Amino acid sequence: QAEEELKAAWCQLREMERRERLLRSDVQRAGEQLESFKTQVMQLCSPSAAGSTGRSVTEQQVIEKVRQISDENQQSHEREKSLQKELSSRLAKEREVSANMEVFKNSLQKLQ
Repeated sequence: QAEEELKAAWCQLREMERRERLLRSDVQRAGEQLESFKTQVMQLCSPSAAGSTGRSVTEQQVIEKVRQISDENQQSHEREKSLQKELSSRLAKEREVSANMEVFKNSLQKLQ
């Protein structure tokens, strides 16, 4: 009976070792995928910042770059809104001037 318990314990130990190897492999693969993702993000955000130098990219660098792009995007949207308002204002003034010109033209024709 002790021998059978020993065999069962041995089998459990072997199974635990197998699972540990699989987990380590998964962790390593996940780490490699993370590094690849970070490098891809940095290359897309700033090609000169990553990849070409061969250095590892930190999560903080990726976060900062994404934050910078987000801020730039927000500023771009605000600038676009401002330009749209300015364009609308100028178009309204142009329409007003055109209408006034038409009135002036009609008045001038009546005087002639």
